[in-house]
Amino acid sequence: MTVMFLIGAIVCGLSVLVCWTMTAVRDHPADSSIISLAAIELYLLAYAVYAGIRQLGGASVAGEVWEFWGYILTALLLPVGVFIWAMIDKTRWSNLVMSFVGLVVFVMVYRLEEIWWGSAL
Repeated sequence: MTVMFLIGAIVCGLSVLVCWTMTAVRDHPADSSIISLAAIELYLLAYAVYAGIRQLGGASVAGEVWEFWGYILTALLLPVGVFIWAMIDKTRWSNLVMSFVGLVVFVMVYRLEEIWWGSAL
């Protein structure tokens, strides 16, 4: 288990908890839910930079490189897309939809670790 994975698990988990809480107490998209999406996006940017530096340094990905970077690019688009959607649909349920970003990104980062290292954590 890498440090980057652990950081991602914590960021995603906290985001999910914040969004679920805001779903229960707010009837519109909460600022804290939006900030939690931004935290996920910042984490993913850091993960992408770390992966890029690692690959430029000569390290290889155990799986397919196109699949690895495809996961990263897709994961980077999720928080942005859901943020835009939440700004359009200003209901309580926007917070719930934002919570799914944390869950999906966690699974994607787990898969990235499998592709990167060649085995499950």
